[in-house]
Amino acid sequence: MLKEALFGTHQDFTEGDLRRGIVLLAIPMILEMAMESLFGIVDVFFVSRLGADAVATVGLTESLLTIVFGVAIGLSISTTAFVARRIGEKDPEGASETAVQSIVLGLVFSAVVAAIGISQAPALLSLMGASPAIQANARYTQLMLGGSAAIFLLFLINAIFRGAGDASLAMRTLWIANGINIILDPCLINGWGPFPRLGVFGASVATTTGRSIGVLFQLWQLYSGKHRVVVRPRHVRVNLPVLWRLLKVSITGILQFLVVTCSYLGLVRIVSVFGSTAIAGYTIAFRMIIFTILPAWGLSNAAATLVGQNLGARKPQRAEQAVYRTGFYTMVYMLFVSGAFLFFPAPLVSIFSSEPGVARTAVTCLSILSFGYVAYAWGMIFTQAFNGAGDTLTPTLINLFAFWIVQIPVAYVLAIHYSYGPSGAFAAIPIADAIFTLIAFVLFRRGAWKAQKI
Repeated sequence: MLKEALFGTHQDFTEGDLRRGIVLLAIPMILEMAMESLFGIVDVFFVSRLGADAVATVGLTESLLTIVFGVAIGLSISTTAFVARRIGEKDPEGASETAVQSIVLGLVFSAVVAAIGISQAPALLSLMGASPAIQANARYTQLMLGGSAAIFLLFLINAIFRGAGDASLAMRTLWIANGINIILDPCLINGWGPFPRLGVFGASVATTTGRSIGVLFQLWQLYSGKHRVVVRPRHVRVNLPVLWRLLKVSITGILQFLVVTCSYLGLVRIVSVFGSTAIAGYTIAFRMIIFTILPAWGLSNAAATLVGQNLGARKPQRAEQAVYRTGFYTMVYMLFVSGAFLFFPAPLVSIFSSEPGVARTAVTCLSILSFGYVAYAWGMIFTQAFNGAGDTLTPTLINLFAFWIVQIPVAYVLAIHYSYGPSGAFAAIPIADAIFTLIAFVLFRRGAWKAQKI
């Protein structure tokens, strides 16, 4: 079963043993998400040797990129839902049409992001509270935002693969992209061998190159005709009815993640009041958190695919059962992660930074956030269940309440009004996560998502 999960499966996820289906989807999705998180981990690992300003540059740029990720993930949510529903309905032609229209949307959004990022990078960094030393590294930000087409297409085409049940393809894409990034990162940052010494800018060149080659691999697989979704020349056109239906679901999907990512920007802005050391510490902790959460996100993506395909096959009870089983597995995993961050934060942080102030902030952040991991595990699963059904509005409203009505005001009051500093901002995160999960559970139990039509 492990071999089948890694090298591809022809399993019909609307039939047979549900536990087997979860494993076949979850293993490659977990590995895919782990590979995605390595982009940030590798960059911070090598850039941290250049000092706090370089790490802060990466951190503030990643904060801006969270908006890009939010839009890309919002589009990918609707893409996965539509493709999964068409596959469950045994309509491969409809799945292929959806795939092409999602790529069209991604290219349009990436063109807008690139234009703004290339022309306004210094101003954007200044808006985020960057010091003059950080703004001097604006070339890094320009390339990361300017190369956003690779980000959009990487997310969207992998969403096509996941929705179809070809999760191993998405995993292999990230292996290729990350392998190239890992090789190029130290070479371009430090000037090893024939490569120029580009400093922090080299990290953006390596990351963008790796992602772009990953996209070329994805396009090759779509055209190869060997997998569940096949794109032929007849599909490569703008199909307005399909594009419009996809866009309508995507809008609330985008808003859903923009709410989350903008709340993250708000937290970074609050932390930036306490200087580059605090930002650098939060950046390192956040990258470590992403590295652990993304595998759980992989499990939740498995739930989304199972929900979408089984609703397409008119099996809502099987879809619900898949959510509870996947949620239990995710909770167990996050318990282990929570224990590691609660009892061994200092040794883990020391891998990335030995600067006392930076390390102290990162350790504090990990310790505080570990208390909310179990609640967030279930919240992720319920959210992706809604998304997999095509109901992107419900998670959007939950996110808006939990992260803007609760998290940002609480973070500001604790960090600044009551002078708890960065620790106050960090404490607001598990509080918001607990409220988020409770609301999601109540709405999931009501079951309106089972009747969603897309």
